[in-house]
Amino acid sequence: MFPFQTLTLGAFVLVALTGCASLSPDGNQADMADLIAGRTGGVSAPVGMADSPASREAVAKLLATPLTAESAVRIALLNNPGIHASMAALGISDADRVRAGTLPNPHFSIARFVEGDKVEIERGISFNVMGLLTLPWRAKYQGQQHEIAKLQAAQELVALAADTRKAWINAVAAQQSASYMADAKEAAEASGELARRLARVGNWSKLNQAREQTLVADATAQLAKARNHAFAAREKLIRLMGLWGAQTQFTLAERLPELPKTASDLSDIEATALRQRLDVRASVAQAGYVAESMGLTRSTGFINALDVKYARNTTFDNATGGQDSKRGWGLELPLPIFDWGGASNARAQSLYLQSVARVQETAVKARSEARESYHAWRTAYDLARHYRDEVVPLRKFINNELLLRYNGMLASVFELLADTRTSIAAVNASIEAQRDFWLADTDLQTTLTGTSAGLMGATSANASSSGSEAKGH
Repeated sequence: MFPFQTLTLGAFVLVALTGCASLSPDGNQADMADLIAGRTGGVSAPVGMADSPASREAVAKLLATPLTAESAVRIALLNNPGIHASMAALGISDADRVRAGTLPNPHFSIARFVEGDKVEIERGISFNVMGLLTLPWRAKYQGQQHEIAKLQAAQELVALAADTRKAWINAVAAQQSASYMADAKEAAEASGELARRLARVGNWSKLNQAREQTLVADATAQLAKARNHAFAAREKLIRLMGLWGAQTQFTLAERLPELPKTASDLSDIEATALRQRLDVRASVAQAGYVAESMGLTRSTGFINALDVKYARNTTFDNATGGQDSKRGWGLELPLPIFDWGGASNARAQSLYLQSVARVQETAVKARSEARESYHAWRTAYDLARHYRDEVVPLRKFINNELLLRYNGMLASVFELLADTRTSIAAVNASIEAQRDFWLADTDLQTTLTGTSAGLMGATSANASSSGSEAKGH
């Protein structure tokens, strides 16, 4: 029994060295909050809370006042069903981590054999020694995989926050544009009604009247399009926040935020992206995980199973009424006759080269996207300031001057109404420029500190591939 006792003692020593793994007490909430801190536009909120009275009360409180961008992001982080699914997937990863650090169960066997008057009862208990020996490594690797899963879940949270903020910006801008298009339609209808009356008394030609009516028809069509666009933008925001029923009757803020007074001259944007982006951190961690897993693959390339068994057999002689017992132990391991582990080692080497290449690819994209996002941000800021400081004031000045001329009977009412429509179009263009700036600002912050939407699929595929490799060891 000495060898069996030695193996058993060694197994318990390994378990003690591995430590006792336990599930995250808060469902990884604190870890997610730390990872997305500073990456969601200054918004902090509980992440992915399951549907509960507390979460519903928090959402209702946020919806009770005109919805700001920050409130919309908080609601999305609390209430979006996709985030609930992501947090549940993270819980699965956490459970896999704990299971990987748990001692494998022993196997008990019993058999009965009959030979004439003799009956033999065999009882045995066996342990997977290879599972015990590799337990510390498996626990470590699965823990690393869980860290990567948390980084990927954090990327989804950051992407949701950015998408929700952009949806809010689009919804508010579309609401403003629809309001101004209603004013344009009203001006066109006033001009058309005046033209109709002048034509009726013979002071206006049918051709001029038809032209004014065309403007009315065009303004009507543009208003319908603007209202439909505003409705669609609002519905997209509703979907991202996970709202339904009476919750959808919230009130949006009336205007977009004002532009910053000055444009920040960001320096070292490439270094910032490489240092802070979650997808870069995830790809680097994945490469490290694959590199460490190669050692285990080489160690267990052709000896990937080893069982030790302790057995006790009792033989009953029915003829004499006597019995005889015997006990002992045995080992079972595969013979490396056909598979010497060459294919497993080659696969592990290819996985490592693949992960290194993906780190390089992620770094190249992060640098390029940082430069592109900053250029788009600066261009959008300059255009928005141009409309705010030059175009709109000029249109307002022209409209005021024309109003003075109209009061002095130096301009016709048609000129005044036409200029009013032009001014409304200029204001709409200014709103769109302001909207584009805030969209570019959201993209810039996400690109520098969060993730790239184009890399999400590749990151998930990489994690799945390496996860399968770990389970195959």
